[in-house]
Amino acid sequence: MTTPHSLTKTTSFGVTNAVFIVRSIRLSLRNTEALIMAIALPVMLMLLFTYVFGGAIDPGGNYVNYVVPGIILLCAGFGSSSTAVDVAQDMKNGIIDRFRTMPIHSLSVVTGHVVASLARNLLATAVVICVALLVGFRPSSTAIEWLAALGVIILFILTFTWLFAAIGLVTGSPSAASGYGFALLFLPYLSSAFVPTDTMPSWLQGFANHQPITPVIETIRGLLTNTPIHHHAWWAIGWCSFILLVSIAWCFLAFHRKTGRHS
Repeated sequence: MTTPHSLTKTTSFGVTNAVFIVRSIRLSLRNTEALIMAIALPVMLMLLFTYVFGGAIDPGGNYVNYVVPGIILLCAGFGSSSTAVDVAQDMKNGIIDRFRTMPIHSLSVVTGHVVASLARNLLATAVVICVALLVGFRPSSTAIEWLAALGVIILFILTFTWLFAAIGLVTGSPSAASGYGFALLFLPYLSSAFVPTDTMPSWLQGFANHQPITPVIETIRGLLTNTPIHHHAWWAIGWCSFILLVSIAWCFLAFHRKTGRHS
């Protein structure tokens, strides 16, 4: 049976999360430059690869169908990386210490950044897909496959947003958090995002085929363009679930160590 005390704690937790989610969304809307760059950079990369490199990579003109899933993941990764900077900024400016004096779940600050990042990234992803359709992207997926692809994208965004949140908690400054986030953004370039992995040098293929980004991209590509998925879907879900659980646990431990209290 639910006691009044437990009900109060549950309600308090939900209200606290809602307050910090609204706070983070407002901060995102105020930082219009970052929001514009989160959308503009993937779009510019897609136009670059489609119109500058696409003819050399695929003279048949179908390269846009190949590259769009990779651009979607790059968009999501770029947007998620800003979470590390936002969390590091909150840790540095002392606002967490002020929240510690209040009867609230302070870790909700991090949860707010994660949810705001998810909303921001889904908006950027929608814009990227719309631009892709304008430049010739022609998916052959059904409504169910679109929903499945969206589910994989959401899982990927949540996974890497929590990972970047953990990085923001353990780094000493926003600039350091930005540097670590930038390093992780190289992973899509070492995957099947832009070219098939079998065109890479043999010493690089092993890494490209077995890193977390490749199965996610191949799953989204298969769902949207009817290419074979094989075992990639299971690897994508497995990698994302593992990284997500580790990242959330890392956030809890790092937050407790930094603030000296439980959430």
